[in-house]
Order: sequence, then structure tokens, then C-alpha cells
Amino acid sequence: MSDVEVRVPDIGDFADVPVIEVLVKVGDTVAVEDPLITLESDKATMDVPSPVAGTIKQLAVKLGDKVAEGSVLLTVEAAGSDAAPAAGSDAGPAAGAPRATSAYAAAPPPPAGGSRDTQVLVIGSGPGGYTAAFRAADLGLKTMLVERYETLGGVCLNVGCIPSKTLLHAARVIAESEEMAEHGVSFGAADVDLGKLMEFKTGVVGKLTGGLKQLAKARKVEVVTGTAKFTGANSVAVADRTITFDSCIIAAGSHAVKLPFIPDDPRVIDSTGALSPDEIPKRLLVLGGGIIGLEMATVYDALGAKVTVVEMQNQLIPGCDPEIVKPLHARISKRYESILLGTQVTAVKANKTGLKVSFSEGKDQVFDQILVAVGRTPNGKALDADKAGVNVDERGFIPVDKQQRTNVPGIYAIGDIVGNPMLAHKATHEAKVAAEVIAGVAGAEFDAKTIPSVAYTDPEVAWMGLTETAAKADGIKYEKSSLPWAASGRALGLGRSEGVTKLLWEPETKRLLGASIVGTGAGDLIAETVLALEAGLDAQDISLTVHPHPTLSETIAFAAEVEDGTITDLMPRRG
Repeated sequence: MSDVEVRVPDIGDFADVPVIEVLVKVGDTVAVEDPLITLESDKATMDVPSPVAGTIKQLAVKLGDKVAEGSVLLTVEAAGSDAAPAAGSDAGPAAGAPRATSAYAAAPPPPAGGSRDTQVLVIGSGPGGYTAAFRAADLGLKTMLVERYETLGGVCLNVGCIPSKTLLHAARVIAESEEMAEHGVSFGAADVDLGKLMEFKTGVVGKLTGGLKQLAKARKVEVVTGTAKFTGANSVAVADRTITFDSCIIAAGSHAVKLPFIPDDPRVIDSTGALSPDEIPKRLLVLGGGIIGLEMATVYDALGAKVTVVEMQNQLIPGCDPEIVKPLHARISKRYESILLGTQVTAVKANKTGLKVSFSEGKDQVFDQILVAVGRTPNGKALDADKAGVNVDERGFIPVDKQQRTNVPGIYAIGDIVGNPMLAHKATHEAKVAAEVIAGVAGAEFDAKTIPSVAYTDPEVAWMGLTETAAKADGIKYEKSSLPWAASGRALGLGRSEGVTKLLWEPETKRLLGASIVGTGAGDLIAETVLALEAGLDAQDISLTVHPHPTLSETIAFAAEVEDGTITDLMPRRG
């Protein structure tokens, strides 16, 4: 027998990582890979597993202690012929490597390609890309991750979802402080230090992207910085380096659409530029009344800009249920300078005094800044995918099947690049499918019944499944039930009773078909309805589920009670 010291593995740049759980005591018998100690870094919680089978001889740490890489955690007396694995050996995962919790983790990975550099190459490190890389690594596959920028996280973490929601939170605080003045609580006008606000945003982003770096390191995922271009069906070039692979997952995302008639002028920005303003313009034109444009309009309105939104369709958030958009439209109409629907921008001229904009309807106007937010386009044509034989359609999308496979064996694609909706939460689920298919996990495929959409405006707008607009257009029979938030005690207490929760049902079975919600926190509320649809629940299932009171989640239960005929919080139906 021999004593084996278990030390803190490579955890990156963290010097004081707390011990949050001691899972064993002296005298306990452990097997190889049994978790011993749980550590927590900025982003990851990781179990340190036992490298050998044996008996716990000595504990060197206790709950709450702070440790660093190389610190001794405990000593194991190895059983029989077991001994500590040699440094750098391939005897098993490194101590401290995050452990896969899914039953699928036991699926044996395919053999490496021998002379090839890696088993799995992932192109792009957004939510889809890093999820694919980490899942592949957790399944035992040697994995490399290529990212064109210095930090991981892609558009979402760096210049999209995360920084925009950080600024939207600031906007909500400002607006809420203004609204409370009507109820006797006044704070005065907001004094915005734009520099400090940007520091806050940058700090949030840095914490998450830095955490990803540590997660990649813990999983031994090699990160390569540069732009990947295919050179064949099993190889890419990144700068002056050629990387060969057995399998590749394309997660290269999308970019903002540019309009040809918009001048190249620093006062014309896209969503990326809108997230890092040096100053707030007096007059801002938001070109595009979709989700991205309206979220940025929410931020700039709260920060003091006079906002005009122009949308060529006849409603904001085109494609969303008009009834659900109506409360949002009503609120921002009172706050914004103008909302121009059914209107196109026909010309923009850059002058010293501002940007002169011509519209298809009405007079020309001059703005200090223009935000172009008319959608995103996939990056499929930027990869030289044809050199690998991968099909890319005329719009830049890469067609895939339910297992995320392209037309070329061994090459997969996920996220924005495979089609709408272009949403991070779709990409992450597709990512796990691709990694599991490569690893040989039985039954792995993308079979989501619905993918929720959320506009983090004020109020928020969220929907999933069948909408009433789509049902009417496609001739689908349905029943609907709605709960106006004026009947919600929680909404009234928040001073935000404009919301509506609307559910659609299959007429015969009363199973949930879709949900649309507008109101404070709608993006969080919609998740319950997604689960209900996935589980095939009916109106009675939801109405009989006890919801905490008073909460906004009750509006879902009440809307189900309306369908079930058991609602007591509304006036009784006549007849």
C-alpha cells in the first residue's frame, strides 16, 4: 500500500478558492473517481475526485478553507496495487476536472483519428460553441475550440445578450424610480455616470468570459485564437496553422445586417456599438422595431435620449401576437418621441449638424445618431465551407438534420448558422446534441417541441408554441384563455397592471398549445409554459398545480382556470 496526496488541480488564475463541501471523512473507503472535496471558483463548482481506490487517511482542509492550485486536500491510502497515476499519464481525467452528470456520460467515445490533431474541433465560442466543446470534453473526447476574438463567449456574452441585459437592468431601475414618484416616493432625476455604468457592464462580461476560460482549462479544451477557414473535409487553417480533426462542429454564429443606403459614419451604429456609448445622443433613430431595436430603445430612453422607432411592418415585434404587443406599444408611445409603423427609411445623408433621414411617409428629420437593428445574417459564407464540401444556402445558412449533421460526414453545425430562431438557448441544446452524436450517445437528437422567444423590453414580451396569429393563418382550431394582470394582486402591488397572460389550448384534449405573456418578468414566467407544453399538460394539470401567492406566476394558473371553468378571481361568465 502507498499514501497518495490529493492536491488542488489546475484551476487557472484563482488564488483563494473556497472549500464548500467535504464529502468524505477519515476512514471512509473510496473508489477511483469518487468525489472527495467540492471547490467553487468565480463561475464553476467542481468536485475533486479520488485518483485511486483506497481509504481516507488524513484530511488537510475543512469546510470554508481557501486553497490554491497545488494545495494538499487530503491523503488516501491506496488499496492493493493501486498507486498514484504518473504525471501527464492518460490513466483518467485530471483531478478536479468537471464530471459529467448525465447517464450518457458512460457512452464510449470513438477512437481518435491517429495522426489528426483532435477528435472534435469546434468553430466559434458563443453559448453554442463553448457548450459543444465542454460537452464533448466531458464525454471523453479530445477537443479544440477556435475563437476569432481574444475572449470566449461570442456575441452573446461579449456584445449581445449579457451586456444588453445589464444595461436594461439599469434602465429599469431608472424608470422604476420615476414611476414611484406617482406613489409618494421621489428620488429626483437620475444622475447617470456613463463611465461607471460601462465599467459595471464590462465587469459583468469579464466575470463570465473569464469563467469560461477557466472551465475550458479545467476540461483540457485547447483554445486557439484566430479565424478558421476550411481547407478540406478534415482540416481548417487558423492563421498560419493547419488543424486536422475527426469531427467538427460549426458554431460560427451570425452578424448584424447592414443596409446599402446607410452612410459609413461613426454616428451610425449597430447593436454592438449601442452597448458601448461614449455619450447619449439627444435624438436617436432606431431603425427596426424588432427585439434588438426595442431593447436598445429601452436603454437609451431611460438614459435620456429622445427615441424614435421606425418599422416597415404595421406592428412592433413583427410576427408576435398583436394583442400581446399592445401593452408594450401603449407604454413606450408615452415615453418615446415617436413610433413610425408601416414606414421605411428611404435615404440617410450625413451632415455636420446631424444625420438627415428621409422616410416613405412624412417629413425629413435630423437625428444625432442612428441605430441599425434590422436583423442578423448567418456567417455560413465566411468559412470556406465549400472546400470541405459543406452545403451553404444562398442566405448563408447550413442545412442540418435532427442530429445536427451537415451533408458531409463528421461535420456538424449548430446555432444561428443553421436557421431561425437565432437564439442562444436553442444553440446550447443543439450543441449538446452534436457532441453526444459524435460521442455515440444513443438517441441523441434535437427534438424540442418549442423554443421560447423573449423581448427584454419594458414591459417584457415572451411567447412560445402556437400563437393566435399563426393559428388563424394556418387554420388551426384552438381555444384561448387570458388573464389580465389587473386581476393580479402582485402586479397591482408592483404598479404594473398592464400585463396579460394568454394561453392557447387544443379544443378536445385541453392540452396547452402555446402561450404569450406581456408584463414584468414575462421572460422568466414563460419557462413554466414551455415545460407544460413539453410534458403534454392540459388546463386542469396547470390549474391544479399550487402556485405561490401573491406572485406573477399565478397569472398562468389563473389563465388555465379560465379554460378549466374554475376561475374565481374574475367575474363569473354569464349564461
